[in-house]
Amino acid sequence: MPVTPAEVAREASRAVAEGALAVHVHARGPDGLETLDSASCGATLRAVREACPGVPVGLTTGAWIEPDPVHRVVLVHRWEERPDFASANFSEEGTDELCATLLELGIGIEAGLASLADARAFMASRFADRCLRVLVEVDGDAAEAVRLSEEIDAELDRADIELPRVHHGYDIATWAVLEAAVKRGRDLRVGLEDTLVLPDGRPADHNGELVAAAVTLAAGRPG
Repeated sequence: MPVTPAEVAREASRAVAEGALAVHVHARGPDGLETLDSASCGATLRAVREACPGVPVGLTTGAWIEPDPVHRVVLVHRWEERPDFASANFSEEGTDELCATLLELGIGIEAGLASLADARAFMASRFADRCLRVLVEVDGDAAEAVRLSEEIDAELDRADIELPRVHHGYDIATWAVLEAAVKRGRDLRVGLEDTLVLPDGRPADHNGELVAAAVTLAAGRPG
């Protein structure tokens, strides 16, 4: 798994070489743990941008990294090297303040929706028309995850949310979610954060292999 900025940049380059049009990364500190610290985030962003010039790069803001929503906003404000976009999970406390901060800093927002409750919170927020895109990120077994992704899509459709939607899943169910997303004309996300296995269950050696499989799936060829 990539940990250092150089390792993350190498994986990003592999993904882009296979067709990825944007890169979502998690910065890690010297201790190997995920962090929102400005120095570590900046080092990771610079490494990825050098390896993948012109490709948009985003960071996570997950509350598992910094559970205190006030301190999380403080850390984001301290970013000197800013990502092109960042994910904001609408299941987490303090999302409104986080989104306001991201917009203030000129950082695009990926609205992370993992449930119908998240979708409704997003639609009720003041950011439903101010985000870069919606990230439909569903868990569960294949049938459950696909059903939930369809329900979230339907909820957004009823509210006339026209933002681009990127779908992804977890573990082996990832591939059922992506296949269903292709049929509905959605964009796809895939990487070692989501799944460690290819569609046939074989372990993936790196992110590029996963992206290549998703590109094959999107092209309508068996993969």
